[in-house]
Amino acid sequence: MTDQTPAPAPASDDLPEQMRVRREKMERLRAAGVDPYPVGFPRTTTLADLRAAYPDLEVDHATGDRAGVTGRVVLSRTGGKLCFATLRDGTADLQVMLSLDRLGEERLAAWKSDIDLGDHVGVEGEVITSKRGELSIMVDRWELTAKCLRPLPDKHKGLTDPEARVRQRYVDLIVNPEAREMLYLRSKVVRSIRRTYEERGFTEVETPMMQPVHGGANARPFKTHINAYGIDLFMRIAPELYLKRLAVGGAEKIFEINRNFRNEGADSTHNPEFTMLESYEAYGDYNTQAETIRATIVNAARDALGTTVIRGVDPQGVEHEIDLAEPWAEVTVYGGISEKLGTEITPDTTVEELRKLADAAGVPFEQKWGHGQIVLEMVERLLEEDAIKPTFIRDYPTEVSPLTRRHRSNPGVAEKWDLMIFGTEIGTGYSELVDPVEQRARLTAQSLLAAGGDVDAMQLDEDFLRALEYAMPPTGGLGMGVDRLIMLLTGKNIRETLLFPLVKPDTQQ
Repeated sequence: MTDQTPAPAPASDDLPEQMRVRREKMERLRAAGVDPYPVGFPRTTTLADLRAAYPDLEVDHATGDRAGVTGRVVLSRTGGKLCFATLRDGTADLQVMLSLDRLGEERLAAWKSDIDLGDHVGVEGEVITSKRGELSIMVDRWELTAKCLRPLPDKHKGLTDPEARVRQRYVDLIVNPEAREMLYLRSKVVRSIRRTYEERGFTEVETPMMQPVHGGANARPFKTHINAYGIDLFMRIAPELYLKRLAVGGAEKIFEINRNFRNEGADSTHNPEFTMLESYEAYGDYNTQAETIRATIVNAARDALGTTVIRGVDPQGVEHEIDLAEPWAEVTVYGGISEKLGTEITPDTTVEELRKLADAAGVPFEQKWGHGQIVLEMVERLLEEDAIKPTFIRDYPTEVSPLTRRHRSNPGVAEKWDLMIFGTEIGTGYSELVDPVEQRARLTAQSLLAAGGDVDAMQLDEDFLRALEYAMPPTGGLGMGVDRLIMLLTGKNIRETLLFPLVKPDTQQ
């Protein structure tokens, strides 16, 4: 049998005063036989459910009903014979009242001396309204359920340092209503995505996060090592090649909400670890995928926000309001660039001519870039930032779309779109390349780029190519950044929408 006696508290001489005082209170309670971290409390309802049960009580009214609730003390006013406190649980806030006549002198004095802001408590008592009409519990029994040893941030200023909000998300969630709302909104969005796909007959699957060959996107991977097999592995940059293996095996409508990892830095729209939706539909194409992503985003807005009208900021910092339920725009890569340049370009335009046009338009490029890469840069500089309302930019150069089917009627381009909203990419969709011979040729070209030092190029995945040789049906696929979708719906940056974004270690701790 193990010894359950708490270990001695560390020396508190060098602690800030408030922490020292709280620790001394904890030690005093233990010495008096009070466990400051008991196993539980008989809660009968949540604070939100209690509020919902008594929506319209008159002022200064006693219901005669009893309730047991728990929560963190976030506000406290201690008077002589009557004390007020606000408790916060995971659902709502509620006022509690502690009076001399209900508790007695000893327990009221204990509340005043033992309870600090941030402590968790459980209370039982009668459901009433105060003289100001505030729904409350008149407490006749209370217990400390977890002692808070660090003071909460100032109740008016909150946790104002953006770095502290990220590094100490647990504190941010305690004191910042917006942080708690984001937590629940994110869950609503993910549930909505699942519901949209399930209603369309898709099956959710899971694929490996550690892979012997990285592929499915052009990105720099994280590398790791498995001791059991003595081989290097890569954290996945995309689940695409494994989902396509399932499509070969007969899984005709599948989706995955997955974690991907790309070793490409971090900024307001990128985190090295991120969440992505990817799906495949047998006998679909990039047109059907456009309809699918539109339904997914519109449903997510309705389910999470209760409206399809959102506000956002474009890359120049200008705020716009759009209605996602309105028709979405389409523009082709070559048609859109030609309109911006005032001269026609096509897949046959030479690299030399593209360089001249890029120079004239102020589009930067590298001398080693081919036709497709220069066109991609033109798309980013000339088309993407102007796509404020939802816009599908369609038909990219084949040479920079290694996993995409050639266009059925326009030579030199592939059946691929990128979805832009507020000038930011939200997702991409393909008519998938299922020809194993052509796919081998394209991945071989990618592997040559990788061998030449291109860290973003894909490797040759022989097992994937073998799978394609068993025949994959015509298929449409799409990928969408879940974090990007939540940023779109909320107008927040990625560090605010992720609960725990990756940040540099705090050397001051």
